[in-house]
Amino acid sequence: MTNILILGAGYTGIAAAIRAATRTRRHGGKVTLVSASPRFTERLRLHQTAAGERLPDHAVADIIAGTGIDLVLGRVSALDPERHEVTVNGADTRRVIAYDKLIYALGTVTDASTPGVAEHAYVYDDHDQAVQLARRLSELDQGTVVVAGGGLTGVESATELAEAHPSLRVVLLSRGRPGSMMGEKARAYVERAMDRLGIQVRDGAEATKVLPDAVELAGGELVHSDATLWTAGTRGLPLAAEAGLTVDGRGRIVVDAALRSVSHPDVYAVGDAAAVRQPYGVMHGTCQGGIPTGLHAADALADGLRGRAVKAFRFGYVHQPLSLGRRDAVIQFTHPDDTPRRAYLKGRWAIVYKETVSGSPLPTYRLLKHGLVPVGLFRLTAGLK
Repeated sequence: MTNILILGAGYTGIAAAIRAATRTRRHGGKVTLVSASPRFTERLRLHQTAAGERLPDHAVADIIAGTGIDLVLGRVSALDPERHEVTVNGADTRRVIAYDKLIYALGTVTDASTPGVAEHAYVYDDHDQAVQLARRLSELDQGTVVVAGGGLTGVESATELAEAHPSLRVVLLSRGRPGSMMGEKARAYVERAMDRLGIQVRDGAEATKVLPDAVELAGGELVHSDATLWTAGTRGLPLAAEAGLTVDGRGRIVVDAALRSVSHPDVYAVGDAAAVRQPYGVMHGTCQGGIPTGLHAADALADGLRGRAVKAFRFGYVHQPLSLGRRDAVIQFTHPDDTPRRAYLKGRWAIVYKETVSGSPLPTYRLLKHGLVPVGLFRLTAGLK
């Protein structure tokens, strides 16, 4: 029997666990999934939770039911790749789990290196923190919400909060132009949407410190804030580096072409937690690329158990979906290297597209339980030729 341990039950970890279970059960594979929470968190929708929307609640145990996967609830406190052991702290227990092969899918957390972020800012590291922000905003009849970070998460959050709380002043701080990764027309559409929602955009603004009631910018200017949401960057958990795994400058595990750790090949790293190099550079963390890495790692692990050659992972981006509140959206279609194509969608059709690709992953997981991979994921994992 081969003990396969998956750390993390997010989008990528659950996909990897189900895929590994279905592909190795006839070849002596025993899969264990470690989850910090019994609840499955849809991280792509945390901006909706922060705006006060109640989303369906799904239990991890229900999602993996019928797969034969053992579920362990608790937080990973230590990883020993030399002894092939992981320490998990539960509510009242401490457990050491041995493994033969490990898939590390613990994702990333907010980069809180800027002074005051950890103490005074809300972040999207888990569902509870988004709920805390929603509660804070519900207490404000008037006031200012500052969103730090002009990437897709920051823009989605600013527009969602502005639409849900029209009495609040929403300020978006961005070092560059918000949505700068998009093409000119799609980016102009985003800017018009933010203007329509009354969002004050401060581009060229570098936040250097978060205070209890303000955000300090480079140069000393203070921007008043009754609630600050920090979306400006992520990094890997310190767990990987502390375990002796080779990591990059952002704490992500450096992997080879098959998604194995370059320093410890019995450890596969997937999703945001991995520094995956492709011909165009290192992939950035998105669900679009995360689930394909989880499926590939599971397949590579299964092929290895069968004595088959392990294939290299290849991936190309397809789109940049961006919601602009509940009643608007824009989709920038991209080249495989994530640079924008000319084509984009906006308005009603973009909403339909966004809800389709960013909706619940449960249908995908049901297909995986039956040994199937959705056609869209086949295209994504086909990658660059």
